[in-house]
Amino acid sequence: MKKQFTKIAGIALAATLTLGLMGSTTSNVQAATSQFKDVKATHWAASAIEKGTSKGYIDGYTNGTFKPDASVTRAEFVKMVVSAMNIDTTQANGKWYVEYVNAANKAGLYASTDFSNSDAAWTKVMTREEMSRVAARAIGETTKENDKWMYLATKSGLIKGVGKGQLAPQGLTTRAQAVVLIERILSKNTGASLDVDKYAVGNAEIVWHGTNIFTVMPEKWVTPDSDVKQAGKSSVEEMWNKNLMTITSKDGLYQGKLEALVAIDLADPNDPNLGLIAPINTLKWFNNRPSITNLMVKDQKNSYVLYFKGGTVFNKDTKKYNPNTNLRFRVDGFDSPNLDAFFNKGVLNKTASIYRNDRTDIPAVIIPKSGTVQTNGNLEIILQTPAAGNLFSEISPLSLRGTR
Repeated sequence: MKKQFTKIAGIALAATLTLGLMGSTTSNVQAATSQFKDVKATHWAASAIEKGTSKGYIDGYTNGTFKPDASVTRAEFVKMVVSAMNIDTTQANGKWYVEYVNAANKAGLYASTDFSNSDAAWTKVMTREEMSRVAARAIGETTKENDKWMYLATKSGLIKGVGKGQLAPQGLTTRAQAVVLIERILSKNTGASLDVDKYAVGNAEIVWHGTNIFTVMPEKWVTPDSDVKQAGKSSVEEMWNKNLMTITSKDGLYQGKLEALVAIDLADPNDPNLGLIAPINTLKWFNNRPSITNLMVKDQKNSYVLYFKGGTVFNKDTKKYNPNTNLRFRVDGFDSPNLDAFFNKGVLNKTASIYRNDRTDIPAVIIPKSGTVQTNGNLEIILQTPAAGNLFSEISPLSLRGTR
């Protein structure tokens, strides 16, 4: 049976919470068309609140307030989404939210693996991470990776960051956030394009699989669609293998781990990861000529930096494995079309290491946005053991055929 935003009387929530999104007694709800005295026209969610109340899936209060900063429980949010999307519900015994949970489960918005299906669980305030799961599913996204939901939600424009792209996954959901998100869901499902917070997407990509290279520099990491399909992946982003971010030596005496490969756009003064290499004014790039020390990174703004955040997990034999090298790495596939210009004229036209005082003090490389070529090998990210001879080994969390 289809319910049209039925008001539910006598719902007891934490403390004094009586949210219109789940219904209350009719006398406790402010008409949707009223002006809310705690939501000014300049409020960041004012437009969404107006739309949500006019559609009837959320209401205000009889005292003329909306309480945009009041928290939203898991049950309340699920009811809002089910109601806003006009999903069929069937009356059920038990708590007021059971029919909405059942509808959400049937529609694929909620899975029992998200959290236990109990009153104690449903009456908890919903976190932003939990909200991202429901939102992504509401527009048809699917994944078996629990840490990918926030990436899917931010990449589609459903969720934006707080501050400079910060995800705050354990942050609690408010009424204002809930109604804004639901309006984005409804817009997305009509085919509309949503504004995307690229900083939030990049941070969410790192949470998902340990790198943001496909968000920050997608034009660089490309490969034929046929290769992606042959690998059994649905997108090039899935070609990154986060299981190969830890390298262990053949004898088991050394282990290094790449915690995150962070791409930084030097042309973007607001890039949230610039702090990893600050101050930029003292950074230099190396053209394999030790006598040349005046090649400055600040002069190469039209470039990316790849910062290898990680280090040694253990080194049980410092005679075999260099204790002064935290993590060895290499980036292949961005080659020079003119090596003379690179070596002798200081032209950045290929991947180069960067440093501040000595050649290994910054675990990063710089890659110009243009001017490189892919000659023989694949586009690869490679981790290595800090040893020579038969002790040397390497693994590659990413290898793409690229454009060659």
